[in-house]
Amino acid sequence: MNEFIEDTVITERLKRINELAHKAKTVGLTAEEIAERDKLRKEYLEDFRRRTRGQLENIVFVDEDGNESQLKRKK
Repeated sequence: MNEFIEDTVITERLKRINELAHKAKTVGLTAEEIAERDKLRKEYLEDFRRRTRGQLENIVFVDEDGNESQLKRKK
């Protein structure tokens, strides 16, 4: 997916999550809105984790001698 389109989708998703959160605090949500909110939150967290993991995987450490090593994932 194009990065610009992906950022737009994330922005729209977050905007809708915030709309639903505001409505939940003021008048309450219907069962359909609760399901939509839960789905959107799950998608947002999956995207966040994927993007963060991608950034972490691209980190390279360089020591004093110029040796490069990648960030290793904990087991």
